[in-house]
Amino acid sequence: MEEKQRKALRFIGLTAGAAAVSAASSYLTARYMMKVALDREVPKAPKGAERLIAGRGPGQDFLDAMEEASEKLAQTENETVALTAHDGIRIVGHWIPCDEPKRILIAMHGWRSSWHRDFGMIADFWRENGCSVLYAEQRGQGESGGDSMGFGLTERCDCRDWANYVAERFGTELPIYLCGVSMGAATVLMASNLDLPENVCGICADCGFTSPDAIWRHVMNDNMHIRYSGLMEAVANEICRSKTDFGADDFSTVDALKATDIPVFLAHGTDDTFVPVTMTYENYKACASPKRLLIVPGADHGMSYYVEKENYENAVKSFWREFDGYVRSRNE
Repeated sequence: MEEKQRKALRFIGLTAGAAAVSAASSYLTARYMMKVALDREVPKAPKGAERLIAGRGPGQDFLDAMEEASEKLAQTENETVALTAHDGIRIVGHWIPCDEPKRILIAMHGWRSSWHRDFGMIADFWRENGCSVLYAEQRGQGESGGDSMGFGLTERCDCRDWANYVAERFGTELPIYLCGVSMGAATVLMASNLDLPENVCGICADCGFTSPDAIWRHVMNDNMHIRYSGLMEAVANEICRSKTDFGADDFSTVDALKATDIPVFLAHGTDDTFVPVTMTYENYKACASPKRLLIVPGADHGMSYYVEKENYENAVKSFWREFDGYVRSRNE
């Protein structure tokens, strides 16, 4: 009997020890991943981690074209502007006007990227079609202040601050469009139900995710093959709340789009391994306002314009023609 008891106690001890090790591993993994996701300073990544996070990723031809376009836009003459955001953070943007503007775009770039990298390829199209552009630098990145990013939870209010700035500086005669790619797309979509200037006539969102919780779950489960649940999810949620005042699933693009009256243009590539195209389908289904959808076969993350440039441009021009003079319901 004593031997059986000793074996039982040994088994319980081993099980408890394994559970403790598993819990510690989940805790440390969650803390590390939240540093990668949210902190301005990037922690040193294990070999191959960046590749796992993004999935397959774009090919070298696309990366070369993006780099060339990024350098060109970065060197374009611009006015650096700054304002104090809703929570006291200093945010920075770059104003590039065009001759005889027809509209103003506010462009929000993606996660761990830059204004000239994410919009370098499309910048000439915008300028040639009568768009003056305010290229924002997202908080926690580039020249903007803040020690962390908010995955759209805090940036949505920055987007509203930029829209108010543009309306106050240039008036309400020209239509304003909020434009974003990846995390920038989530940002402008999450801003869609905020109290925005009356001349915000549309939102253009390319390959945006639905919420921080949803994209972290996808990256961890599908790309990194790490189970995102239980303790890991709880730790990630609390770290997110401590840095943004919001839990990772407190708000989403779907929540905002259910309550918006602003027309929305959504684009996404079918082969996106970083942000799955299903998230754009969710956004499209939820959107309560006039909405247009462009799905690009074979395009990976952020590659839709590159893969089907003519179709993309025609779809955007059609969206502008339809909604440049749009009068939102709340202002009728």
